[in-house]
Amino acid sequence: MEIVFDEKSLADYMRRAVKASPEHPVLVDKYLEDAIEVDVDALSDGSDVIVGGVMEHIEEAGIHSGDSACSLPPYSLSSSIVDEIKRQTKALARELNVIGLMNIQFAVKEGEIYVLEVNPRASRTVPFVSKATGVPLAKMAAKIMGGMTLKGLGFTTEKEITHIAVKEAVFPFDRFHGVDTILGPEMKSTGEVMGLMRILVSHMRRQRNPHITSCPSQGRFSSA
Repeated sequence: MEIVFDEKSLADYMRRAVKASPEHPVLVDKYLEDAIEVDVDALSDGSDVIVGGVMEHIEEAGIHSGDSACSLPPYSLSSSIVDEIKRQTKALARELNVIGLMNIQFAVKEGEIYVLEVNPRASRTVPFVSKATGVPLAKMAAKIMGGMTLKGLGFTTEKEITHIAVKEAVFPFDRFHGVDTILGPEMKSTGEVMGLMRILVSHMRRQRNPHITSCPSQGRFSSA
């Protein structure tokens, strides 16, 4: 997998791709620059759909979702965008007749919402959302797959939280000197850490302390 910006780079990649796997096609996607990626986990019983959580990625769209930090609830998206994302999530779940958990990855650019992928299954974000909201999504999904309904489980409204929950990826770069640390569409993280707090920036600083050698208390805050 590679991001290319011009015809020369594309031709170079095609030569290597064909040499590595001549019998398989090459999938070409348009890359959305400067877009915000959003992860959504939802529960569906085939009729009713409840959104478990809407997570806004800290890194821009294009960074592998397993490598990107994310915030629950979203920290910069407008309420109208979040409401539309929830509406589309419910519509997709019903159209696909999802029974159990579903994960959707969206991208938002200049007020327009793009669907990146829809997965009618549990995602790596489910434990994070469950811990952040206190709702056992995986347990409920198993019961729904066994024949129960959301109403039967007493889960009929989305859980609203008053705190900020952030998930951050953990990387092994300090153990493998000289490796490429630039994040991209291929996953490099080997774990994750989460925390709950009231203020996002202070929370991010505390999160990154366990696996980054130093974290300054002054200066410009950025996500690398």
